[in-house]
Amino acid sequence: MESVSTYIDHTNLRQDVTKSEIEKLCKEALGNNFFSVCVNPVFVPLVADILNNENPKVCTVIGFPLGADSSEMKFAESRYLIHHGAEELDMVINISALKDGNTRLIQSEIEKVVNAADGNCVKVIIETCLLSDEEKKLASKIAKDAGADFVKTSTGFSFAGATQKDVQLIRKTVGPDMGVKASGGIKTLSDLNRLVQAGANRIGTSNAISIINE
Repeated sequence: MESVSTYIDHTNLRQDVTKSEIEKLCKEALGNNFFSVCVNPVFVPLVADILNNENPKVCTVIGFPLGADSSEMKFAESRYLIHHGAEELDMVINISALKDGNTRLIQSEIEKVVNAADGNCVKVIIETCLLSDEEKKLASKIAKDAGADFVKTSTGFSFAGATQKDVQLIRKTVGPDMGVKASGGIKTLSDLNRLVQAGANRIGTSNAISIINE
């Protein structure tokens, strides 16, 4: 079961989550060897303090969940959070700019976040359910060219999450060496296995404990 655990970003991004729930999330991650704990920015210092350089990494989100902040705001948020203990940044791209064909803005904002991350992992959330297949391929290619480490399917806050088809498309687009993170609606071990087989090498889920207990 450890091999399954190491795929998982143990996630709680609810807006009403409490401090005690975040503390529990960290203890579960430590006890089950999850790859990271993924939380909203306000909890990064707490999670960094609890995990204290143990195996689960401190993951947080940038421009979440809409991606509608300016590139400068995403840069500032990223730099601030890295300096306060974040080790992985999951950023949402400007979906409106992508729809308008403003690929230069998308590339620039990803490059800014990669720069702010100081060598730490950057995952680019493209919100696949809002995109055509051509837009998914374009966004994935831009993320790769901009130096990101992963393309991530979804925030989990739009109307649909990860699908096998989208993971396959992203993997085919970015090639074998870049990371692909599937997230949104992953509730069972069979969901996880299907997405890993499709090409994901990281899974974001708030159902990690029930998945590893199957």
